[in-house]
Amino acid sequence: MSGTVSPSSRTRPRTVLISGASIAGPALAHWLHRYGFAVTVVERAPELRTGGYKVDIRGAAVEVAERMGILADIQRASTDMRTGAYVNDDGKRIATLPAALFGARVGRDDEIMRGDLARILYERTRADVEYVFGDSITSLTERPDAHDHGHGVDVTFERGAPRRFDLVVGADGVHSNVRRLAFGPEEQFVRHLGAYISAFSVPNELGLDREELYHAVPGRLSCVYSSAGDPAAKGLLTFRSPRLAYDHRQPVQQLALLDAAFQGVGVPPSEGWRQIPRLLEAARTADDFYFDGLQLIEMDRWSRGRVVLLGDAAHCASPASGQGTGMALVGAYVLAGELAAAGREPEEAFDRYEKEMRGYVAVNHALAAKFARDMTADTRRQIRFRHLMMRILPYMPWKNLVAKKIAEDVQRGANAITLKDHPAPVAATGHAPATGHAPATRHAPAAGRSPAAGSPTYAA
Repeated sequence: MSGTVSPSSRTRPRTVLISGASIAGPALAHWLHRYGFAVTVVERAPELRTGGYKVDIRGAAVEVAERMGILADIQRASTDMRTGAYVNDDGKRIATLPAALFGARVGRDDEIMRGDLARILYERTRADVEYVFGDSITSLTERPDAHDHGHGVDVTFERGAPRRFDLVVGADGVHSNVRRLAFGPEEQFVRHLGAYISAFSVPNELGLDREELYHAVPGRLSCVYSSAGDPAAKGLLTFRSPRLAYDHRQPVQQLALLDAAFQGVGVPPSEGWRQIPRLLEAARTADDFYFDGLQLIEMDRWSRGRVVLLGDAAHCASPASGQGTGMALVGAYVLAGELAAAGREPEEAFDRYEKEMRGYVAVNHALAAKFARDMTADTRRQIRFRHLMMRILPYMPWKNLVAKKIAEDVQRGANAITLKDHPAPVAATGHAPATGHAPATRHAPAAGRSPAAGSPTYAA
C-alpha cells in the first residue's frame, strides 16, 4: 500500500502512550511520530538503561534499520567481533572460528551492544517524543470519549497525575507491567525452555580484543568477550535447570541461584574453567547484572481494546533465539505502519499487525526452543565431540557448505517476514506531526485529566 496519511484523520488514535524505553518502545515512537502521532514513552527506570549484552541485527531487521535511517549508526557502533574460541579448563584455546560464523551473520547483518542501540534510538527520538523516566503505569481504563465519539484509555501512574491517551502500547519486556494489567498474570503466558542465563560486566583481565571465549561443562556454558570501544569485558553464564522460584526484581536471590548452579566449577581439583570463580565475583559487584530464564511468551492475542503489546511483552523468543532485538525493530515497523494505514478503529490495525507478525514469531519461537537445548551439552563426551568438529572445520574442503548450514536456521528466522511498504510518513512529506504535548525528557510525569466513571479497568 502507498500514499500519505492525513494527520487530521479523526478515525485513528492521535495520542499514544508507550510503556518501555528499551528497544521496541523508542523504535515504535520513531515511526509513530513520523506518521503524525503524539507519543509519550514512560519508563520505570530513572534514566535510560545503557547496559546489556551484544545483540544481532539480521535479515528483515537490517532492512527496517535502513528505512529508519539508523543502519549507518549501527554499523559505526558495531561490536566488530573478530573470533570466537572454545577453551579448556586452563583457558587454552582449543578451537577458534571467525566471529561471524559463531553469530551466524551474513551479508549486511551486524552486531551491537544493546545499550548502544538503545542510545541511538533515544537520541533519534528525544526531540520529538515525550520521555517520562522514573514512573510506571498502575491502571488502564478504556471508555468512550464524548468529544469525538471514539474511545480512549485513562491511565494512572505510580508518581504522576492521571492522563488520557487514544492508545497504550506495552513495550516493557518479558515481565511486562502492561501485559499484567490488561491480560493477567505473567505465569499463564510463559513457557520455560529449561535454562537460565546471566550477563554482566567484568574487568578485561584476559586482555581480550574483540574476541569471545567459551567454556562448557555438562549442563553449563560460560563466556567472556570484549567488543570494540569497550575497555571492560562481558561475562555470560548459562545453566540448565527446571523453572526456579525467585523475584525478578531481586538480584540477591538471582546471584544465589547463579552461585549454586556453578558451585565448585573451576575450583581445583574439580573440572571447569579457572575463570568461573572470578566471573561469579564480578557478577556480585556489577552494576549491570542481568539474570533471567530462557523462556517464551506465548499469547493467543496481543491486543485488548486499545491496549496492544509489542516486542518481548507480546512474544519474547528469549536470548536463545538471537532474534529478540530484530523482532522488536520489525514489530515496531509493522505496528506503526498498520496504525497509520487503518481507516477505522485501531482494532483493525491490531488484527493486521498480528496477521503479519505471527508466522515470523512462530519460526523464531521454534528456533529458540532448539537453540536453548543446544546451548549446553549433557556429557563431557558431547563437549569433546563439539570441540573436535570445530577444530577440524577450517581444514575441511567443504567448510563453506558447513558454515552455510550452521547459519541456515538463524537466517531462516531472521528473514521469515516480508515487509510491506507502509504509507509515506507525514513528517517526510512536509506535514506537521500531531500535537498534544511538548516533547521533553522528564523525571516526573506531566499533570493530566483525571479518570471519569466507566469500564473496563485494568488495575494493579
